[in-house]
Amino acid sequence: MIGVAIVFLVLAIRFKFEPLLLVPIAFGILLANMPGANIMLDTTGGELGSYGQAAVEGAHWYDSGVLRILYVGVKSSLFPCLIFMGVGAMTDFGPLLSNPVSLLLGAAAQLGVYAAFLMAMASGQFTPQEAASIAIIGGADGPTAIFLTSKLASHLLAPIALAAYSYMALIPIIQPKIMKLLTTEKERKVEMKQLRKVSKTEKIIFPVAVLIFCALLLPSVVPLLGMLMLGNLFRECGVTERLSDTAQNALMNIVTIMLGVCVGATANGQDFLQVKTLLIIGLGLAAFAFSTAGGVFFGKLLYLITGGKINPLIGAAGVSAVPMAARVAQNEGRKYNPTNFLLMHAMGPNVAGVIGSAVAAGFLLAVFGGK
Repeated sequence: MIGVAIVFLVLAIRFKFEPLLLVPIAFGILLANMPGANIMLDTTGGELGSYGQAAVEGAHWYDSGVLRILYVGVKSSLFPCLIFMGVGAMTDFGPLLSNPVSLLLGAAAQLGVYAAFLMAMASGQFTPQEAASIAIIGGADGPTAIFLTSKLASHLLAPIALAAYSYMALIPIIQPKIMKLLTTEKERKVEMKQLRKVSKTEKIIFPVAVLIFCALLLPSVVPLLGMLMLGNLFRECGVTERLSDTAQNALMNIVTIMLGVCVGATANGQDFLQVKTLLIIGLGLAAFAFSTAGGVFFGKLLYLITGGKINPLIGAAGVSAVPMAARVAQNEGRKYNPTNFLLMHAMGPNVAGVIGSAVAAGFLLAVFGGK
């Protein structure tokens, strides 16, 4: 496991694969696997029995290892939800509001979630809860993957989180090949009209309206989507600049450190070094590929319906890796038409993908949560 941690440190530092998360995750792996350190010791005999720990008579929760105590923030979903608040404060939903059809592209790009679930179940190696946790990798949203996995299959938290963040980092490598394979040169050259300007009122109403609608339809999505929309309201309402700045910067950075280290600390050799881990990585790649393809195919459908006014490349941005996926769509479009500017058009599906992945997680939690 020390070797695994060093590999991830190299990937994060040398190759810049999601370094803000992979560095703390890798170091968390190191900390948890230091012999005799007991940094993940659970004196209460809690759920992570894979560490071979039994309850210590008369011990209190505060006698546990320091990372075990911090891990409560992962298991309770506190850390992922706070991350989503920061993401909301950094996100401009203007491109989505300018072109509401982007919401459909974001939904179509969740195809990989359901495809991966079916493949995981077909393998016969996973329970429905484990399959649902693996499937959410297709949403290309690390905090959402951590949120759902901590609820349904916490023993798989480390490999699923590492797979999710690794594939997010590999978006510029994976997506262009799929985009080129599924589109024609004529489609890739399509120029799109400039988006309309969105009013301040629309931006303020949007997070409140989305939360109410989704909460009434699917209550289990409230923890993630509610914090996302709260952060966005901080950004857009115009009277909470300090709160928006804190959510985007100080709070986001603090929670990222704690979340990464705690997730890494769950990776002990007994659970991590198994064939299942390799299967999870493979299924995660399939989920990501299907999500990209789903967005592109729906983009092609819109291209036909609108008479060639929508560039199918923006559909690939429907995965929720903001803003990396939108930049990939922009770069691919410029390769075939140097005058093309798809970034803002791609940001619509991109931010819609954030909402889509949260809704997918809420749906899977409602179905397989058992409570």
